[in-house]
Amino acid sequence: MTDASVKERVDGVLHHPAPSETYKWVDLDRLAITRRYDRLAHVIPLFDWLFFQPPSFRAKAAARLELNAGDRVLEIGCGTGRNLGHLRHAVGSEGEVVGVDLSPGMLSKAHALCDRNKWSNVQLVECDAAEYVTPAPLDGVMFGLSYNTIPHHLNVLHRAWSQLRPGGRLVIMDAKLPPGLGGQLVLPFGLWLMKNTMLGNPLVQPWEDLRQLAGKCDMEEFMFGSWYICGATKP
Repeated sequence: MTDASVKERVDGVLHHPAPSETYKWVDLDRLAITRRYDRLAHVIPLFDWLFFQPPSFRAKAAARLELNAGDRVLEIGCGTGRNLGHLRHAVGSEGEVVGVDLSPGMLSKAHALCDRNKWSNVQLVECDAAEYVTPAPLDGVMFGLSYNTIPHHLNVLHRAWSQLRPGGRLVIMDAKLPPGLGGQLVLPFGLWLMKNTMLGNPLVQPWEDLRQLAGKCDMEEFMFGSWYICGATKP
């Protein structure tokens, strides 16, 4: 985790000081996450609406990768495949898209999507992203609404970055707490909602993790700071 002045990790628990109380987030293990997402696979499209996802958010995130025809791109946490079409459009039929996810339930939906669209250049892999090894350097990596749900996200980030070619782009798209008083007011509800649905950690700050790794990163916020896309280019 980053920004020790705001939060710190002690014995696996993330502490976030607040004026009147301390909020805690306990990371769940891989099996618990897999089971939760297997159960959510049939209703996952509803969450875009439930969390007020901005229009064309997924397409904008894919565009931030600055991919070209023939490129090779990896999506970490591809889920039911809702970003795969945007990534495939960016690399064309001669490029390659790889989607990695822990949940077989989510991947079954993604496989069905690929079959319906006859996407022969999309490969889906069921595994922990920290264990995925690309056979060739990647031109782009996207965390598709997944970074905040990964307990060992820093390990996954470093693994992905190491497999990215120089000049390649890494992009993280997700939701976050809005800034200022509004964010503090919705924090208790946000923690409750995430723990009971997507298991995301609203206290993680991926843009800071990426900035420490890459030296700098670009970031764009949407919906009054509740959603963001951040990215960096590998030197």
